[in-house]
Amino acid sequence: MNNIFEIDKEYVADTYARFPLELTSGKGSLLYDNEGKEYIDLGTGIAVNTFGVADEEWAGVVSAQAAKLSHVSNLYYSEPCAILAEKLCKRTGMKKVFFSNSGAEANECAIKTARKYAQDKKGMEYYNIITLKNSFHGRTVTTLAATGQDVFHTMFNPLTDGFLYADANDIESVKMLVSNNKCAAIMFEVVQGEGGVMPLDARFVKQLAQIAEKEDILLIADEVQIGNGRSGKLYGYMNYGITPDIVTTAKGLAGGLPLGATLFGEKTADVLTNGTHGSTFGGNPICCAGAINVLDRIDDGLLDGVDKRSKIIFDSLTGAEGIKAISGMGLMLGIETEKDAGEVVSECMKNGVLVLKAKNKVRLLPALNIPVDLLTKALEVLKNACKS
Repeated sequence: MNNIFEIDKEYVADTYARFPLELTSGKGSLLYDNEGKEYIDLGTGIAVNTFGVADEEWAGVVSAQAAKLSHVSNLYYSEPCAILAEKLCKRTGMKKVFFSNSGAEANECAIKTARKYAQDKKGMEYYNIITLKNSFHGRTVTTLAATGQDVFHTMFNPLTDGFLYADANDIESVKMLVSNNKCAAIMFEVVQGEGGVMPLDARFVKQLAQIAEKEDILLIADEVQIGNGRSGKLYGYMNYGITPDIVTTAKGLAGGLPLGATLFGEKTADVLTNGTHGSTFGGNPICCAGAINVLDRIDDGLLDGVDKRSKIIFDSLTGAEGIKAISGMGLMLGIETEKDAGEVVSECMKNGVLVLKAKNKVRLLPALNIPVDLLTKALEVLKNACKS
């Protein structure tokens, strides 16, 4: 039998620095490789597998929908799409939803909507969008431009014009850009995930909302990674007492299937009109059925469990040998270690625990319902990996 590593190397585009590990099956927060070795999963496919792998209730709903109606396109109505949109709006207070396939696409939709809103109200010159340094908003040409990290701006020029970068947690930096430029929106992540799992200060986020309201600039919350219960609230912005004009999300929304969503508030609900945007697969019935199941299960009990598990992690790791600091929110956490983070990741994998990296930190993104005994066991492996 051909080695899967060799087949991948020959036929798959070489865009990923994969770990030397072939995963073949799993159940909940346990994964298994091609040799039957067991791993505790603290990465969930980068915050995608909300309830872990092969969750029975989710799989049953998805399988039933696949056997009933797999795809129709947006030329026709389908029940899962409509019901999911209704549930998202009722849970958030937003008014309408556009469905796509990924976080980058959800952010592209938000950017288009913001520019059309500003153009309709103020004129074509109001197209600039302020994002924050150290942010990450996707890998398309436009969302790379929106990303506030120079390292992403070097290889694919010219990127889309019209993005300005403010310093995170520095409201004067934002005010200066607003004063000196004709702006359509401010776009932010309440926790900068790919930027090192760094939460924004509560006061700064509230000041962003105040500036946006005063200047009639749209406020866009990028909830691609922190959203769908991971913060301890349904969406991360809810921890800050603000109401964005647009919310984007993806990753954990459909629990393992590709689905992005752009949620529109009062100001933006009717900006996109017939023919101004579209997606062949957006709102796919199977993906939406999976997302309905996920959303229905993100209730107060589950969110309390997220907070409980987050506290377990903080209590276990704070002050442990080799661990310098912990950042993040809920079950989206970054661990600054004395050792190189890559070395810690490798040591954990060797000992049956899968963790991730974000810049110089070890990143934890476990399933929202990971059994506490598995979490505790994994944390012991992590702590040992961090020791000198």
